[in-house]
Amino acid sequence: MRMKKQPENSKSVKIISMNKICKSFPLEMGGEQQVLFDITFDVNQGEFVSIMGPSGSGKSTCMNIIGALDTPTSGTYKLYGKDVAHLDTDELAMVRNEYIGFVFQQFNLLSKRSVLDNVMLPLMYRGLPMDERVRRAREMLKRVGLEKFETYLPTQLSGGMKQRVAIARALAGNPKLILADEPTGALDSKMGNDILTFLKQLNQDMGITIVMITHEFEIAQYSNRLIHIYDGRITYDGRVPRDERVLQKHL
Repeated sequence: MRMKKQPENSKSVKIISMNKICKSFPLEMGGEQQVLFDITFDVNQGEFVSIMGPSGSGKSTCMNIIGALDTPTSGTYKLYGKDVAHLDTDELAMVRNEYIGFVFQQFNLLSKRSVLDNVMLPLMYRGLPMDERVRRAREMLKRVGLEKFETYLPTQLSGGMKQRVAIARALAGNPKLILADEPTGALDSKMGNDILTFLKQLNQDMGITIVMITHEFEIAQYSNRLIHIYDGRITYDGRVPRDERVLQKHL
């Protein structure tokens, strides 16, 4: 299944549309445990959305479905208007590779490969020639301010620099959606603020849609919209409030 990309300047385009998504997992003793209940929301092109909730709330399961890393038990998930809720393994891999850039808490960099090689990695699966892979990777490293570090190994970089490499890798495939899972979880507060500021700039300057998973209200404040999940249900969906106590009123 091929998915046609939408016009870059159309901010009314729905990138994500989740309708009554439920997810259950089988239990060892029989039966099943439901972790998501009727999750329904849309994300338009150009939004910066935080999905927030405590540990065990279901936000990570929701992220896995958005990122085509898992499929729902029921409900409909559409990406650019195409139903991806029940794609096979190969089709899910295509969606991940061509439409979504991932930024993870632990960076997920190959420690024995250079910074440049790490950024080029997702481009290899697209069958691009080497010179094009190198060109794109260098362009993204320059964008994140690491063009002088392409020959370094990840072990030679600070945590904040590693996360910038991960962002460059996510951007190399020219995704329309960046899915950031606790992107500052392994960083100190200053490096974390720098990364969040950089993500916000990507959203504002390039119009890249960002969905960020977090359990901290202070981090969610960098986004423009907050979806709060508690016990597998959405309890709040709207502009990021100034006071976290607003969220408690919706539980």
